[in-house]
Amino acid sequence: MTRSQSRRKCRCCSKFFVPDPRTADRQRYCFKAGCRQASKAASQRHWLSKNGNGDYFRGAQEVGRVQAWRRSNPGYWRRKKPSSQRIQVIDNQAANIDQSSCNVPRELARTLQDDCLTQDPAFVGLISMVTGSTLQEDIAVTARQLLLRGRNILGLVGPEKC
Repeated sequence: MTRSQSRRKCRCCSKFFVPDPRTADRQRYCFKAGCRQASKAASQRHWLSKNGNGDYFRGAQEVGRVQAWRRSNPGYWRRKKPSSQRIQVIDNQAANIDQSSCNVPRELARTLQDDCLTQDPAFVGLISMVTGSTLQEDIAVTARQLLLRGRNILGLVGPEKC
């Protein structure tokens, strides 16, 4: 049971908008960039106008707190990004495409595409209808053959590799 979404007039652009249902009781500005900036400015003006907030970031005590933090965190604004956000450097190694696994026979080697296609119920049903078999082994073999044939038609795999 959903409640009907009431529209509200934006205090900045005066156009009607549907507020976010999670904050509908407090949202007075629409989602446009200019209106969001106006909302932020109004919010800051409101906060600063409250008693005691006007000098919140001023005064000797606050200056001392900021100076102590800067001494304990030297060069914080010059720090590099964490290693997880850096671009990974790749060595100039040529990929060995002809390399295959010696543990898995070629006919049993399966690719991610094989697994993905055989998980799609429509594809499995189509193969089952064409082959007349509902055995998963038969469907997997047929799916593999269809993929190889499609790759050959598109020129993705040479016929000698099949």
